[in-house]
Amino acid sequence: MTQKTLRILGTRGVPAAHGGFETFAEYLSLYLVAQGWRVVVYCQEDGTGPVFEDTWQGVERVRIPVEQEGPKGTIVFDWLATAHAATHRDLCLTLGYNTAVFCSLLRIKGIPNVINMDGIEWSRMKWGPVAKTWFWMNDWAGCWLGNHLVADHPQIKVHLTSRVRADKITTIPYGADAVTSAPVEPVEALGLQPGRFMTVIARPEPENSLLEIVKGFSAKPRGMQLVVLGNYSDANVYHRAVKEAAGPEVKFVGAIYDKTVVQALRFHSAAYVHGHQVGGTNPSLVEALGAGNAVIAQDNRFNRWVVGEGALYFTGVEGFAACMDQVTADPALLQRLREQGQARYRADFTWPHVLQQYEDLLLKYLPH
Repeated sequence: MTQKTLRILGTRGVPAAHGGFETFAEYLSLYLVAQGWRVVVYCQEDGTGPVFEDTWQGVERVRIPVEQEGPKGTIVFDWLATAHAATHRDLCLTLGYNTAVFCSLLRIKGIPNVINMDGIEWSRMKWGPVAKTWFWMNDWAGCWLGNHLVADHPQIKVHLTSRVRADKITTIPYGADAVTSAPVEPVEALGLQPGRFMTVIARPEPENSLLEIVKGFSAKPRGMQLVVLGNYSDANVYHRAVKEAAGPEVKFVGAIYDKTVVQALRFHSAAYVHGHQVGGTNPSLVEALGAGNAVIAQDNRFNRWVVGEGALYFTGVEGFAACMDQVTADPALLQRLREQGQARYRADFTWPHVLQQYEDLLLKYLPH
């Protein structure tokens, strides 16, 4: 019997150093290797030179150097990775649909391909008309070209059923680690007191509600700090507006990628503030539940499914200020939210639960 083999496309590679998809690819590949699979992950390298291969913790890596930077480099890499995968007969898992049109190559060759359709990227405010059109076309292409689709959230499945039949789509969310302890030193190094601050982790864009959160928090003294992670540039009008709206209790600490520091910030936060208005199951929100955070989230169908009753929900500046007033008036409220959030995490978002669902689905599409 031949070994079960999976090729993972669509990420920058493993180990994870970038976003949610890379983290997921790392967890899934290590999990499947432990279950006896052969896993090949395509990895984007900066620079020039020939494609080379190595292994990392039992995971085979095909490393493809790409000269171009930014989105153009990603498109070139995705094409080269798909073309390489098309020379084999192995099951593919494509993470994201941003270059789904390339999956036509796999389809023509009769290579089974499961696509995780990610969020509704073309609807994001940050993209111009050309990018929106590209994403919209690839959203359709992915729906048609994938042998099966994964939606990370029931509302993403609802969106996808406007393009394909429901039985072509399986809903599987992201997972997160349970954080049950964390050192206080990284928190204190930032001048913060454990339990006396709230954290918000998001790219500074209008659809992530940063301006509403900062204005609402700064409406009056809160007796605690709001810690804002992310890169803020004075050259950017929106970034500048967020910083100018901040009162003395708001602290901008820049972008932090060190997992130990981020986990310590989450673990020692009084609450996690989540302002994302679009997207499916956001990895950052699931990580907050895994860290036992009380959650204050922007009120929309995506966030409500993830956290359920275990969150306070807000809309706009006044709504966020009202949530802060509630928390200040009733200190026991945060503890109740923590307990509800942890129960929600244990029910649906532990890695073993999520990865088992992926393996069960992939087994159905292995070539015979």
